Amino acid sequence: MPNKKKAPVSTSVPSRLAAWRPAAAVALTALVIAGGCAPRVDNRGNNVDLDLVNQIEPGKVTRDQVLAKLGSPSNVTRLGTENWYYISENTETTAFLAPELTKRQIVQIRFNEHGVVEDVALLDQGASEPVEPVDRKTPTAGNTLGMIEQMLSNIGRFNKK
Repeated sequence: MPNKKKAPVSTSVPSRLAAWRPAAAVALTALVIAGGCAPRVDNRGNNVDLDLVNQIEPGKVTRDQVLAKLGSPSNVTRLGTENWYYISENTETTAFLAPELTKRQIVQIRFNEHGVVEDVALLDQGASEPVEPVDRKTPTAGNTLGMIEQMLSNIGRFNKK
C-alpha cells in the first residue's frame, strides 16, 4: 500500500472567526449600552379625554355631572368664582439627563355660584408658571437641645415596673 500523506489541516476558517469575536463583542456591548439610553416616558396628573371635555356644555352641566364625567380635579380654586383645573404632563428622561417636558394639558372649568358650568377652556403650555420655593424658615417655640443634652435629660425618666 502506498503511503499517502495527509493534507495539512487548514486553520484559516477558525482564525477568521477568531478575528471577528472582539468586533462582535464590541458591537454587542454597544447595542446593550444604546438600549440603556432609551428615553423613559412619564405621565403625570389627571389626563382627561378631550372628547369628554367637549361634551360639557356651559350653562347646562352641574358640578356633580363634571365630577362623574371627568373625575376629581387636580386643583380647585375658590377665590371669587370656583375653578377646577385638570392638569397633566408628559416628560421624557434619557439616561442621567434632566427630564424634558413633551406635553402639558391644562383644562379649566369655571362654575357660577349655583354650581353650573360657566366656561370650559383648554389652556396652553405657556399658561403655567413655575413656583419658586421661599428659603425662609418658620421659628418654633421651645428649646433646641443637642445630642448630649437629649441623652442626659432622659436619665431617670423611664421607670422600670
